[in-house]
Amino acid sequence: MSWTVYVLVSPSTQRTYVGITTELTRRLGQHNGEHPGGARSTRQGRPWEVGRTLGPYETRSEALKVEYRLKQRRGKERLQPLAVNVPEDETTQ
Repeated sequence: MSWTVYVLVSPSTQRTYVGITTELTRRLGQHNGEHPGGARSTRQGRPWEVGRTLGPYETRSEALKVEYRLKQRRGKERLQPLAVNVPEDETTQ
């Protein structure tokens, strides 16, 4: 099982949200209220769009480290590249 770090963007509020998952499509649906289990902080700002993905990572621990680094940033800064040695997925926007 591989892990993905993702940054969501709300076009209506310009807010960002950072998380990790093994199934990005399912998780996005949860954030957008299509499936149960979304984060409370993403209730406002729907619909959310994927602004960036990083990974895949082999372990949850690796993904959590990258998530932590992204959460140190704010807003659109989270969409900018991280330092070297951080794999980024081709879906990065």
